[in-house]
Amino acid sequence: MNGQDKGNKNRYKGRYALTASLLSSLLLVALFAILSIAVNSSRSVPLYSNVDIIAGMVFVFVLSMIVSASIWPGVIEKRMN
Repeated sequence: MNGQDKGNKNRYKGRYALTASLLSSLLLVALFAILSIAVNSSRSVPLYSNVDIIAGMVFVFVLSMIVSASIWPGVIEKRMN
């Protein structure tokens, strides 16, 4: 394997890790939104405003990106080798 092939392989690992991080974070955000809307609509007096739910979605996205960005590269590297 020459140096250029190795560089391309590493670049693809980065793309796969970024894609996996984004998808897992978006999945968690969707799960958070569904659950928070379900809990909010089941109450006679809403507990959270729409701004609270959206802010929570942004918070969940940022935290899950931080965590998944450190987990997915190792998993993908093990799978590709």
